[in-house]
Amino acid sequence: MKEKIRATTIVGLIHNGTAALGGDGQVTLGQTIMKQNANKIRILSNGTVLAGFAGASADAFTLLERFEDRLEQYRGNLNRAAVELAKEWRTDKYLRRLEALLAVVSKEKALIISGTGDVIEPDDNIVAIGSGGSYALAAAKMLTKHSNLSAKEIVEESLKTAADICIYTNSNINIEEL
Repeated sequence: MKEKIRATTIVGLIHNGTAALGGDGQVTLGQTIMKQNANKIRILSNGTVLAGFAGASADAFTLLERFEDRLEQYRGNLNRAAVELAKEWRTDKYLRRLEALLAVVSKEKALIISGTGDVIEPDDNIVAIGSGGSYALAAAKMLTKHSNLSAKEIVEESLKTAADICIYTNSNINIEEL
């Protein structure tokens, strides 16, 4: 039986004019923690876009690299880069086999680029992916509605909540902010 690599919880949002994206540091192979301090968040497009990845590591890096190429090609236009990557994903035999997700945020948009080549723009500008993504998403939604925390603080608390619940998420957190 093939061991599954579980590599992350990523959550990001746009809140009060600030964008923040964070991820935990745990990489798990089967039932073993292989790494505790992985950084899965990248600053792209001259500091105007944040990207976080989840899924099989090599696939995630390939997807991230292609997304970064599209951002450069379309001069930082997040929507266009995401849609063009999704088109490429659907038509390229190699890309269609990638088991990865991207969460990307700018000061204006928050998107998830899914493993099926979809581009999803949540209504509330909160994105979450990975093993503990649902837990982090629920926490971020409640903190956005019922607290005065900053975007960065909401991301941090949401990741801590996911780490308390999800065995594939730890509290070694990396957060970037725009």
